Amino acid sequence: MEKRNQKKFNELRKEFPVFYFDDFKYEVTSKECTVQYFFRVGEYNFQPKMRLACGKYRRSETNSEKMKGLLFHIGMVEMVSYWKATCSPEIVIKPYLLNEIQQEWWKKLYWKGLGEFLYRNGITTEYDTFCQFTFDKNAQELTPNDYEYIPDNQNIIVPIGGGKDSVVTLEHLPREEKRIPFIINPRGATLNCASRAGFSHNDEIVILHRPIDKQLLELNAQGFLNGHTPFSAMLAFYTLWVSYCTNTRKIALSNESSASEPTIPGTEINHQYSKSLEFEVDFRTYTQKFMGDCAHYFSFLRPYTELQIAEMFAQHSQYHDIFRSCNVGSKEDKWCCNCSKCLFAYIILAPYLSEEKMVAIFGENLLDKPTLQTYFDELTGIAAVKPFECVGTLEEVNLALQAIIPNQKDKFLIQHYIKAKKL
Repeated sequence: MEKRNQKKFNELRKEFPVFYFDDFKYEVTSKECTVQYFFRVGEYNFQPKMRLACGKYRRSETNSEKMKGLLFHIGMVEMVSYWKATCSPEIVIKPYLLNEIQQEWWKKLYWKGLGEFLYRNGITTEYDTFCQFTFDKNAQELTPNDYEYIPDNQNIIVPIGGGKDSVVTLEHLPREEKRIPFIINPRGATLNCASRAGFSHNDEIVILHRPIDKQLLELNAQGFLNGHTPFSAMLAFYTLWVSYCTNTRKIALSNESSASEPTIPGTEINHQYSKSLEFEVDFRTYTQKFMGDCAHYFSFLRPYTELQIAEMFAQHSQYHDIFRSCNVGSKEDKWCCNCSKCLFAYIILAPYLSEEKMVAIFGENLLDKPTLQTYFDELTGIAAVKPFECVGTLEEVNLALQAIIPNQKDKFLIQHYIKAKKL
C-alpha cells in the first residue's frame, strides 16, 4: 500500500455526504456532437464537456431522443472520476431512474473498478455501505425502446491506444471488415498508428476530446482523494455513442486474456478490471437487457496471450518505430525506459526481435538497467505484487524471459533472474 488515507476517507464522507449528478446537455452540429455534464458535491461544481467528431462516418440523421440514454450512461461512468474525490456515501441521480438490477450493476462497477484506488489509498470499507444511489422523485426509467438497435454491416469500430494490441487488431481483422478507427484525446502514437494503417486524414478517424474539469485538478492539488478509475469502462460506453453516431454495430476492443489476472494475487484487485472478461460479459449483458442490444461490443484479442500478440505484432515492422505503450512518456511521444510498462513491452517482444532491433525501438537494452530491478521483480513474481499497470501475467513474463536467456545471459536483469529463480 502506498498511502494511509483511511482517516481522510472517513472525514470526507462525513463532510460531503451527498454527491449529485444533476443533469447533462448536448448539441449536434454538422461537424460534431458535444455533451456536457453537471456534477456537484458541497460547494464544488464539475462541468466537463466532451466533443465527438465522426468525420466521414457520421450518419446523416440522428434522433436526439435515442441518444439521451447513451449520454446518460456515459455520465454515470464519467461521474466516477469526480465522485472519488470525496467518496460520498449517497449519490443522487436526477436525469433518469435506474432499477434495482441496474443499481447493483453500477455498484459492482464502482466497487471493482475502484479496487486499486482503495488499496493504494489504504482504505478499508464495506461493499454494502460503499455507496448507494437515490433518484429525483420526477426521474423516469429508461426502457430498451429508448435505444436504437444498430443492424450488422461491414463496418467495425476499433479504438486505437497507440500500443501493440490495437495495431494487431487493426491488421488482423478480416479484410472485408471496414475498420473505423476511434481515438480519445489524440497524441503522437495514436495518430501515427492510425496513419500507418492507412487512415491519414482527420475525417478518416473518429476523435473524442475528453478534458478533465479543472475543479477536480484543483481538489487533487488540495489533497482530496485521488487514484485510478476504470478507464476502459468509460471507453466502453463511449464506443456505444460512436456506434450510434456512425451507424456501426460491431465494436472490436483489443483486450487480451491476461487482463483478467488480479494485480494482487489471491484478491479481486485488478488494475485491468474493466479490460477483463468479467467486465466484458457484464457490459454485453447490460446493453442487451437494458439498452436495447444497441451494439455488439467484444474484444478481438481475448483468445490470445500477450506472447501470441507480441509475436503477431513483431511481423508488422512498419509500426515498430511509432508504437508506444508508455504512459509516462505519452505526452512527449517517447519511451521513458524507466517504468514497468516499458520494461514489460521490452520483455514480451524480445523473444521475437533481435537485440539490435529492440535497442533501435527503445533506445537502450532495458534488460541491462539495474534501476529497473524493482519493476522486474514485480513483473516476474519475485516480488509479491504486480505493477499497477496494463501488463501481462506472471507466467507470460517468465516464459518470455526463459526464451531470451540463452542470448541475453550477460545482461544485469537476466543475471539477477537466474540467481533469484535458482536456474
